[in-house]
Amino acid sequence: MTTFVLVHGGWHGGWCWRRVTPLLLEHGHDVHTPTLTRVGDRAHLATPSIGLGTHVQDVVAVLELDDLRDVVLVGHSAGGAVVRGVAQRCADRLREVVHLDAFVPEPGRSVLDTMSAGRREYFLDMVDDLGRIVHDWDTALDSWAVTDPADRAWVRPRLRPHPIGGLSEPLPHDPVPDLPHRFIHCTVKPGHDSFAGFAAAAADDPKWRLDTIDTGHDAMVTAPSELAALLVT
Repeated sequence: MTTFVLVHGGWHGGWCWRRVTPLLLEHGHDVHTPTLTRVGDRAHLATPSIGLGTHVQDVVAVLELDDLRDVVLVGHSAGGAVVRGVAQRCADRLREVVHLDAFVPEPGRSVLDTMSAGRREYFLDMVDDLGRIVHDWDTALDSWAVTDPADRAWVRPRLRPHPIGGLSEPLPHDPVPDLPHRFIHCTVKPGHDSFAGFAAAAADDPKWRLDTIDTGHDAMVTAPSELAALLVT
């Protein structure tokens, strides 16, 4: 039995793993899908001070309060920075860190720091007076290659603005422990692929395992069976 902690990315919530969770549970695994503060069902907890450190603490609290150990920690998209921060604090509780089409910032750097200047400005231009990145949902779904009408109808009403601090706050300067790391690259991208560079870096690093999945960025929505199969291998 493996304990999985699945951390969602920007604008999503713990709900996004709903199609993957039963596939893991039916094989006897334990699954936790926390929602980060200020998104998903916790969107009402909106204060300008919320940032990456808050999101790291959200996940650390799950590990500690449920006394989870030997955990496979999975971070999707912006959740990649969160799982890096968790690894800095709770390495002794982790078996493996998996980046699912995710950002991999180095210590002392933020998600925004990993982007080109143009891409960074694209997101900063969406920030409202409450410090939230307010995406156009249809544009977002297009960029994530969520094309099936039923999938879009399920995802769209559940998306919420994401706190800019989650992307702009850097990781602490502490080193990321030498744990097994994996990158899962989603290869279907209708436009800019923000994650190809991270996949290439993983391919060149013997400490990382690289897998690919032939689907869009939201693999947990568009290819849950394929993703679940990869996670358990």
